Amino acid sequence: MMSIAEQAQPAETMPMGSGRLLIVDDDAAFGQRLARAMEKRGFETEVADSAASAAAEVDRNPPDFAVVDMRLGDGNGIEVVERLRKRKPEARAIILTGYGNIATAVTAVKIGAVDYLAKPADADDVFAALTREADDHPAPPENPMSADRVRWEHIQRVYEMCDRNVSETARRLNMHRRTLQRILAKRAPR
Repeated sequence: MMSIAEQAQPAETMPMGSGRLLIVDDDAAFGQRLARAMEKRGFETEVADSAASAAAEVDRNPPDFAVVDMRLGDGNGIEVVERLRKRKPEARAIILTGYGNIATAVTAVKIGAVDYLAKPADADDVFAALTREADDHPAPPENPMSADRVRWEHIQRVYEMCDRNVSETARRLNMHRRTLQRILAKRAPR
């Protein structure tokens, strides 16, 4: 999450972005905080709180950049990125999610997202992902995934392969259905 100090940092001390940025997140408070932080970094921001309002904004006036939450109340962030890439192929979009897994990260990159960040991501991480040169790769993570995170990623991948069918996923994982439901209801372990 963005700290108050990050948001209050004077704009002239930060590298500047430029262009229109669409922020799509159903968490209105987070969307507004991120918008303020990105405006201080030089972006002209627009905030959408649903897939439908984001699609309408993309159709009306496609932005140069987008930060899109993966899970929205009325749809999927990947669909928003696909729509943006069709309307404006040179646009740079990142997926931001609290429910990250390898399968959706691969899908996001295949459809044209330039990066995939796990929440909580701070404004500096978002800015770096949006403005990074195509041949400039992010540094590898300092802390590798824990065994719990690897297990969670595997469960998420199978769940997505089963079209989000809990019963079929539990059968394939040889796991009790209720146990799987409890795992799916929790946030990703670190």
